[in-house]
Amino acid sequence: MELIQNNPDLSAYLAADEVIDHHHPLVRQTAAELAGKAADSYAYARLAFEFVRDTIPHSQDSGDPRVTWRASDVLERRTGICHAKAHALTALLRAEDIPTALCYQKFDVLHGLVAVRFDGAWHRQDPRGNKPGVDARFSLDGERLARTPDPRCGELDHPVLHAAPHPAVLSALRAARDLEHLWRTLPTGF
Repeated sequence: MELIQNNPDLSAYLAADEVIDHHHPLVRQTAAELAGKAADSYAYARLAFEFVRDTIPHSQDSGDPRVTWRASDVLERRTGICHAKAHALTALLRAEDIPTALCYQKFDVLHGLVAVRFDGAWHRQDPRGNKPGVDARFSLDGERLARTPDPRCGELDHPVLHAAPHPAVLSALRAARDLEHLWRTLPTGF
């Protein structure tokens, strides 16, 4: 699948905003700690991915009813669904000047993941969190995502790379009172 930048300006994929708040002190501190363990930007990206995947439980898996959406809140509260975890990973990667996009897959609801740019190409990564039957890994040599859509079931990959969260997803996250409410209101497409 060919991935498509929805913004031709690569600097848009380094920007900070209210959601991808990579200038927040907690994001900067976390990025600095991870960067101190990395020999280069590729190693840093892998460490940041593993940090988000492994140390921030997916709230559906852990049963945590709290809904997070801002990157710094995800890092502080240590919980989030796929979209929130994608926001946190995006902030950590952009904090170290690694162009990162948000992207989506359609299952029963939209699933959020990221794409990182290395060596002139985009590579999708899924920090959702592993569990039995899910083995997502950081890779620039073939995708190792949590799930692969089955077009026969109406599932699909959205090829567009977004510089900011999709408004429909962000609206659902912001409006959710708790995780149960969020699952009822997450978009199924856009």
